[in-house]
Order: sequence, then C-alpha cells, then structure tokens
Amino acid sequence: MAREIDHQKKEPTPQELESWLDALIDDNALIVVEGKRDKLALVELGIDKQRIVTINKPLFAIVEFVAENCKRVILLTDLDKEGRKLYHVLKRDLVNHGVKVDMFFRAFLIKNTSLCCIEGLKQYIRRRTQSDSS
Repeated sequence: MAREIDHQKKEPTPQELESWLDALIDDNALIVVEGKRDKLALVELGIDKQRIVTINKPLFAIVEFVAENCKRVILLTDLDKEGRKLYHVLKRDLVNHGVKVDMFFRAFLIKNTSLCCIEGLKQYIRRRTQSDSS
C-alpha cells in the first residue's frame, strides 16, 4: 500500500521559531550556507558571522576547511532541488572526513516551513512572529 504524502506543512508557532533560532544562535558549530545573502540573513538574525562559511570555492576546499576546524557542522543549504543535491554531497564528504553533520536545524525547516531559500529566513521569521502578535 502506497503511503500518502501530506504536502501541507504545519507552520511552527512563533514560540517554536524563537526556540529554534535561539538554539541555532547558542550552538557553537560552524554553519555552511550557499551564498552571501544566506550568510547576511543569518547574521541579521543574531548569528555570529565568524561561525558561517559560504560556499565560495570548490566543495572539496570547503570540506577540507570544515574538517580541519570542527568536529560538527550545521548545513543550511537551500531547501530546493539544487540545495538538496548540494546538501547530500557535502554531508557525504564531511562524514567521510570524520565531521558530524547536525541535521536538526535543516530538518526543522523542511518539516515545518514552506521556505525554499535560507536568505528568506529573516523575513519568514518576522512574518510568522508578527502575525501572531497582531
């Protein structure tokens, strides 16, 4: 019997979003994002820019840099088709280099939001938290 896929996402409450963001801010792992706009969105949300690595060189160089500098990493590539491909390649290569990939933060976004790009995270959070307070 085929499983039915629920395409309706349960949007997180403002409190869940704030808890997710607080956990991301408080975490000390490096965060890998695709581009400058993704990095800017995270910095504007309060994440230390020194923790954010943008993919601005060949993937092998990113993997080597991360492997040399940490034991655990958070991958926040976009949630679209290309971002998923990139996530899987990075995850495989990082794990092969002995780096633990923390999937919690990305999985939360996939399961609970309609976001497709990390650069839209700040606006998404602002919209969700303001709609609850009005």
